[in-house]
Amino acid sequence: MKSAEIKNNVQDLIDNFSKEEFIFDLLRAYGISKTSVTRLKKGDYNLSKVDGEILYKKKIFFKVEATDRLLSSIDSISNNEQILKQKPRFAVLTDYKQLVARDLKLGKNLDIKLKELSNYFDFFLPLAGSEVYNATNNNEADRNASYKMAELYDLLVEENPNVYNSKESVHELNIFLSRLLFCFFAEDTDIFEQDSIFTNTLAQHTTENGKDTHTFLDELFDRLNSESGKDYPAFLAKFPYVNGGLFGQKIYSPKFNTKTRKILIDLGDLKWSEINPDIFGSMIQAVVDKDYRSDLGMHYTSVENIKKLIKPLFLDELYEAYENARTVKQLNALIQRISKIKFFDPACGSGNFLIITYKEIRLLEIKILQKITDLETNPSFKWTSIQLSQFYGIEIDDFAHEMAILSLWLAEHQMNKVFEEMLFDYGKTKPILPLKEAGQIQQGNATRKDWSKICPISKKDEVYIIGNPPYLGYSRQDESQKEDMKNVFSRINNYKKLDYIACWFYKATKYIENRFSKYAYVTTNSITQGEQVALLWPLILNKGQEIEFAHQSFKWTNNAKGNAGVAVVIIGIRNNDTTDKFLYNQNLKQSVKNISPYITNTSNVYVSPRTNPLSNLPSMIKGSSPGDNGNLLLDQDEKNEIISKYPEAEKFIKKYIGASEFIKGTSRYCIHITDENVKEAYKVKALEERFEKVEIFRLNSKKVATQKKAETPHFFDEDKHQKGEFILVPQTGSERRNYVPIGYFDESYVPSNATRVIYKVQPWLFGVISSRMHIVWVKAVAGRLKMDMQYSNTLCYNTFPFPDITTKQKENLNQYVFDILDERAKHPSKTMAQLYNPSTMPKGLLQAHQELDTAIEQCYRLQPFKNDTERLEYLFKLYEKMVKEDTLFSKQKKTRKKKVK
Repeated sequence: MKSAEIKNNVQDLIDNFSKEEFIFDLLRAYGISKTSVTRLKKGDYNLSKVDGEILYKKKIFFKVEATDRLLSSIDSISNNEQILKQKPRFAVLTDYKQLVARDLKLGKNLDIKLKELSNYFDFFLPLAGSEVYNATNNNEADRNASYKMAELYDLLVEENPNVYNSKESVHELNIFLSRLLFCFFAEDTDIFEQDSIFTNTLAQHTTENGKDTHTFLDELFDRLNSESGKDYPAFLAKFPYVNGGLFGQKIYSPKFNTKTRKILIDLGDLKWSEINPDIFGSMIQAVVDKDYRSDLGMHYTSVENIKKLIKPLFLDELYEAYENARTVKQLNALIQRISKIKFFDPACGSGNFLIITYKEIRLLEIKILQKITDLETNPSFKWTSIQLSQFYGIEIDDFAHEMAILSLWLAEHQMNKVFEEMLFDYGKTKPILPLKEAGQIQQGNATRKDWSKICPISKKDEVYIIGNPPYLGYSRQDESQKEDMKNVFSRINNYKKLDYIACWFYKATKYIENRFSKYAYVTTNSITQGEQVALLWPLILNKGQEIEFAHQSFKWTNNAKGNAGVAVVIIGIRNNDTTDKFLYNQNLKQSVKNISPYITNTSNVYVSPRTNPLSNLPSMIKGSSPGDNGNLLLDQDEKNEIISKYPEAEKFIKKYIGASEFIKGTSRYCIHITDENVKEAYKVKALEERFEKVEIFRLNSKKVATQKKAETPHFFDEDKHQKGEFILVPQTGSERRNYVPIGYFDESYVPSNATRVIYKVQPWLFGVISSRMHIVWVKAVAGRLKMDMQYSNTLCYNTFPFPDITTKQKENLNQYVFDILDERAKHPSKTMAQLYNPSTMPKGLLQAHQELDTAIEQCYRLQPFKNDTERLEYLFKLYEKMVKEDTLFSKQKKTRKKKVK
């Protein structure tokens, strides 16, 4: 039940208030089944023997009380052993004007006017089972445990320097930590029947100096792996048999001293029952990875973000089936279906996605069973039908693999408790010990593993692949990862330009082909932009598969300080189907006919680089490349020094403008020689010395073409400079900008190879390139260097769809361009970076751009565009149309040439 629905239910009970029905209406408002409430009213479930009191096991104690006794009575009830042994979560007292309540687990209080209850509905949310998640990463228990474990880990490594210096020994230390975590959690959550049994026994049977602590732990771990305790001393025999493989491997505990033993005992005093397995695995992983220490406990994927993936992939459809089920037979069939689904994360880390999925599926099962209790007087179910063996994973990191297994066990235990609390009269859970199989989590390299052997799949199996695989562009891949790419894409050309995550997409596509299965990943938006689109997506969509749903680009953040978040998309893939497809943008959900690889509501068009403009626009070229090892380039001081000694050198020096100089407002210069003045330039000693250095640099190159250029060391390697004015577009640009900042320069400047240039242009073209329409296109199709857009003449400019416009329209655009240049001129002290930073852009400049945008968009159509999504969809449709017309024209041209011959 959603929180908004609960709030409405609470408001309804206030609007239709009944003293006799108040407490029963309150329970129904939070999803307690009608059958259970009816039996509570009859007295079957009321464990209080006092008239007027209601004591509902594990749920609530309720009593009408005199106004002047509300506060004193709530205190006495909170200490009443007869009441507390039934473990009610809440104590509620009211005089029907005021309401006083206490959360008996957390110790929180509520004291409000009864009519205000709907404003405080979230206080009682645990009644609806929503406390299963503590979805923030500010959980104090998790943080405290992480910091303490990190301290223990460091000291143990320090104390045992010669032990933990190999891959095998570090693996043993990881297993050791996993066992400690289990023992702490087990003694605090009733897995071990005796409270604090581990910590107390450790404290009582080891010496204060810690010298025998490792021996005690070795013997304890051996006992926990033994079915019988008869061969162990009494203080160890009282521990239960654990099994599950957790204590199966023989390892030797590290040696302790006084300090590390004390930390171990202090760890036992923490509130392990409040640990969140979905968060905790990532936190403890940070313990053994010092790169994460600065923000310890803050590196995990939030519940909210994980649900953005699993809800549209399978959870929404399962809930729809639950809502539509009207009979016990239909509900049982749904449980049967859920019990056979396989969930597979082939890059599972410490298990976040699998754990949240497990919890959500268990919650859905509880809701189904509650519905059965409403329809059937004596339901026959007792146990959960969902098993950890339905959950599969692959993880390359040893410790993360261990944590995933452990965290699934902990999650199962927590959900078993929720199961019993929500269905206490019917639902039972089998003892967690001895441990059963905790999911099918294998350690290994997912790019090299045969997925069908790890998670077997038939054509009838319902399998959902989920996760957040590693991204890594080509430049950031190490040698082993490049080998992984080669292994996966052995028969694919140009795969090297793909991100590492493409391995998971391609393998998943082959895995689900022609099967009743789907997959969805969180991925950086780089695979939906630039050259990667045309390289990757035909490999998927040509396999008879399609994008079923997608979340358009958003920031994937956590609460780590200074974390700006990574721009990601979520993409769900299925075999071709006729059912709806959904496109998500923030909180908006849109039903669409098709989702393209660019995550737009358009057909599957691939934007490929072109050598000439698709639209009727002049050519754009790359700037000049010196190929000089810096010897033809000068900073301000070098330029001044040469001219002061050799004034005649000034005619050979030009302003050199690259992306950095243009955006940051800095100055650089270059030695620019033409055929006419070569001999004269060599007469300047300072220049001749630099030419000699260029010659040596080029001769030492491994490239034959560069060696050839050593014959003319006075010339740029690639000299594209022309006479006349030019438009300059920086190659690299920030994703944050709302406009491409471009420049207008005369021939006294030589544009660098870090820019793209159009020579001999009219001002209106400046307006086209600096428009909102253009940057929307660029953000969609440009490649990326880290998070920065890489502007390409072949991919961004030559593909840009712009309609033919009249002379009058061009003259109109010219005026808007002059307005923009005038606004820039009003801020001579500001750099382009400052002028085009969305946070610092001057209002006048912004307004001038917005007015230009309107004029540019009217070149496309008179009806205004609502947003960038609509702009992009329009551009893709126009691009598709223009490409078809261009292709047809090219064919006709070839046909005419053949006829002429």
